[in-house]
Amino acid sequence: MTSSITTGVVNNVQNTDTTSGRTGRRNPLGVLRGAVAALLRGPALAAFAVPQLALLTAATVAAAFVGLGVGVLLVPPTVLAVRALAGLRRGLAARWSGVEIKDPYQPLPEAGPGFKGAWQRCQAMLADQATWRDLLWLLVDPVIGLTMALLPLLVVAYGVFGLVLPQFWQSIADHGGNTWYLWMHVTDSGTAGTAALLGVPVMLAGLAIAPGAVRGHTAFAKALLGPTARAEALAAERKVAHLTETRRDALTSQAAELRRIERDLHDGAQARLVAMGMNLGVAERLVERDPEAAKQLLAETRQASASALNELRDLVRGIHPPVLADRGLADAVRALGMDSPLDVSVSADLPGRPDAPVESALYFAVSEALTNAAKHSGAHHVDVQLWYENGTLKAQVTDDGTGGADPSRGTGLRGLERRLATFDGVLAVRSPLGGPTTLTMELPCELYSRRTSSS
Repeated sequence: MTSSITTGVVNNVQNTDTTSGRTGRRNPLGVLRGAVAALLRGPALAAFAVPQLALLTAATVAAAFVGLGVGVLLVPPTVLAVRALAGLRRGLAARWSGVEIKDPYQPLPEAGPGFKGAWQRCQAMLADQATWRDLLWLLVDPVIGLTMALLPLLVVAYGVFGLVLPQFWQSIADHGGNTWYLWMHVTDSGTAGTAALLGVPVMLAGLAIAPGAVRGHTAFAKALLGPTARAEALAAERKVAHLTETRRDALTSQAAELRRIERDLHDGAQARLVAMGMNLGVAERLVERDPEAAKQLLAETRQASASALNELRDLVRGIHPPVLADRGLADAVRALGMDSPLDVSVSADLPGRPDAPVESALYFAVSEALTNAAKHSGAHHVDVQLWYENGTLKAQVTDDGTGGADPSRGTGLRGLERRLATFDGVLAVRSPLGGPTTLTMELPCELYSRRTSSS
């Protein structure tokens, strides 16, 4: 019997420790460590019952007072606390069981001022199906989850009780206690020894079921805390709609950019080149009979060629600045700061470079932010920070202006949002009246090349 239970421990523990890299056979010591680790995780999972019941009580009270208005202020922080606890459980599922449980929540509206903003957030949270599934988890998990989490530990404890029963059965019997162990009634040293032998497979059985109990607990949590099929379908629809909108904006922006380039070429460099050709033709006819006039025309033509060259350089710089291609994002933004009429300080911590389109998008976004600050904010100093964190390229532009920037009012911030959204980037604006204004831009990407500049 002991041998079969030991085999159960080996078969039920998901542990990839091997005796050697070639055999792929599980290391018994590693299997035992995995079983003990799963056993000890049970009480940690069971401990969730305390905050679960406290939050369930708080949520019930907050919901009861919604009709009186007070609950509108109580529901959002309570729901956020519930989501934080559920997020902690999702994190443990990923670390302990390798199971990813995605956040199922609908996006919340921006927090508006006063009671109206609290009401909007309260409505959005109560309309989200995931909120009610979280509350169901608070109600059910302290019963079912607690049982699943503690069962292996209780079985192991019962096995240990059988092992030590030979030492204490007489005292238990003298005090009128129950001396039955499984089907064995312990009345003497012989039956106590048999109970001790039975305690070994019982303890091993507890170890054997511990990994399965943790996996079952995780599966139960995923069923309540993960997104439903309908929620995933809605999320996919929102993503498709977002991608459609951003791609449409990208095509519109690209068409506008092509028209701008065509207009600049037609009205600028092209006109100068046509004029240069005409001047050269006149100078060719004058070179014999009026050399001085021909020299004057050639001098004007030389100046026009220099102007045309500068215009072409400016045009190229507007498409993809050479300093960005040659030196990278940090130095290109420093060059922007040097050209700005404001006092601009730039700090960067970029361990590499992203793809050129992403780098260009963030460069022009920072450029537009600096332009907006110079035109509209009344600022004197702007601080620009660039860094890379958790697979995201980030930039933060902070000015000491008067504040009040609002993307919903159709300012240049909308164009900046569209530029970033083309690459699934986001813009966060914090601009209270009186300032300061902080724009935070994030672009998900990978960095490939080595560091090109540092702060």
